[in-house]
Amino acid sequence: MTKELQYIIPSFRPEILEAFATHHVTRQFYREAQARCEFGLHCAWYHTMAARNRDDLAKMRGELNIFQWFRRR
Repeated sequence: MTKELQYIIPSFRPEILEAFATHHVTRQFYREAQARCEFGLHCAWYHTMAARNRDDLAKMRGELNIFQWFRRR
């Protein structure tokens, strides 16, 4: 039966298998590099937003709280 399958599905030469393996590893490397780059951009955005939110919070704490006037009990 295996001889019959060789005629239907030919086995690949080692050079072709090596080329496929090289292509696969290269593609995985570029995907990993892209993912790390996107993660770095996300981290930079997050740190920028966190700093902006800290500044806004500090500014809000220094402002007059007018809602406190309406909530007197």
